[in-house]
Parts: sequence; structure tokens; C-alpha cells
Amino acid sequence: MAMIRWRPLLEPGDDMERWLEEFTPFHRGAFVPAIDVYQTKDAVVVETTLAGVRPEDVNISIENDIMTIEGSMEKKSEVEDKEYYRKEIRSGSFHRSVALPAAVKGDKAQAVYDNGVLKITVPKEERVKPKTVKVQVKSSPKK
Repeated sequence: MAMIRWRPLLEPGDDMERWLEEFTPFHRGAFVPAIDVYQTKDAVVVETTLAGVRPEDVNISIENDIMTIEGSMEKKSEVEDKEYYRKEIRSGSFHRSVALPAAVKGDKAQAVYDNGVLKITVPKEERVKPKTVKVQVKSSPKK
């Protein structure tokens, strides 16, 4: 019987962030902001942390109950000597789409940017409730 030896993808001393960056499907310079999605009785709320992003550089669209948040951020200062020990501050573009948990009125959405957090509130769409129809039974003529 042949023995299969298990080998970890990461060896001791490997830099986890560098390894993840190599295998991420996004191109260099892009990042994906984390989001929270929840709903209240009347609305769906999406929150994302966009510290360092200017609100005017953010675009939000809602189509078929899918919200897309996209934009970009620039890093203003770069060190001339490029021998970084670690470089984790992100810059570049971002794009995030999420299916909303309920039908919404996208044209009534409101977005507020406060202390690096973007909060988007979208009213839920009222769906027409199905009507119930009572079946009437007519007596059949006696034979």
C-alpha cells in the first residue's frame, strides 16, 4: 500500500499575506472592502469601512436587488527607497457586489459617510400580497 505524505501549503516562516495575495483572484492594486448587510422592518442596510477613501470617489448602484459599490483610493506618499519590510496599506480600485436579502426601492437609497464608514440604507419594496379567493360551491341539480 502506497503512503501519501501530506505537505502543508505554507511552510514555517512563510508570509501568509504574501501567499494569499498571490492566489487571490483580484489584480494587484485592487482590494475588496468588507461589508455588513442586515435588514430592519422597513429597509436593507449595507455598511462598509472605507477609511482613506474620499466619498466623491465612491459609486453605488442598485439593479435587480444587487448592490454594487466601487471606487478608488490613492496613497499620497511613497517612500523613495522601495525596500519595504511590510506594505499593507492598500491603494487602488475596489469593486464589491452583493445580492440584497429583500426586494428594494433602489431609487430611494440614501448613503451616509461618517468617520470612514459608508452606510447605505435602502427602503424595502412592498410586494403585492396574494389575494385569497374563496371557492363557492353551487348545488348540482338533483336527478
